[in-house]
Amino acid sequence: MTRSEYNDCVDQHADALYRFILKNIKDEDDARDIVQDAFEKMWKNIEMIEGTKSKSYLFTTAYHTMIDFIRKRKRISDYTEVTEESLFHTEQYSDLKQVLNNALNLLPDSQKAVITLRDYEGYSYEEIAEITGLSLSQVKVYIYRARVFLKQYVGSMERVL
Repeated sequence: MTRSEYNDCVDQHADALYRFILKNIKDEDDARDIVQDAFEKMWKNIEMIEGTKSKSYLFTTAYHTMIDFIRKRKRISDYTEVTEESLFHTEQYSDLKQVLNNALNLLPDSQKAVITLRDYEGYSYEEIAEITGLSLSQVKVYIYRARVFLKQYVGSMERVL
């Protein structure tokens, strides 16, 4: 990869990468740090990366950096007990986006990451498997389980409107 290709990669993918990370960790400063770390790792390995695979390398690096960050944060924070009642939506909302974001935050990190890559960023199952390091069948299972949970959480459209 050349410097020009690196700069093009930054221009083309920085915003999408930031949105993906922010959607998963919900902290703007931490998301910026993770994106910056991903670009730094890419810069350090610029000679070993093909220009055509830069997007995949970048998202894979950022995904793994995010997972490390989440694991570190979980070790530091106290665990809170989740009750069955907290997993279901019972209030009425008029903003479907807010309802879906609340539901998305309740998903396990792995399901949240794959559903975000698929439905928000538009990646194929194969690309998600490559980015996350999961098998293709596991990606499909996580996406299916996440969608089932989101459907149950939202419930019928009458409850959302």
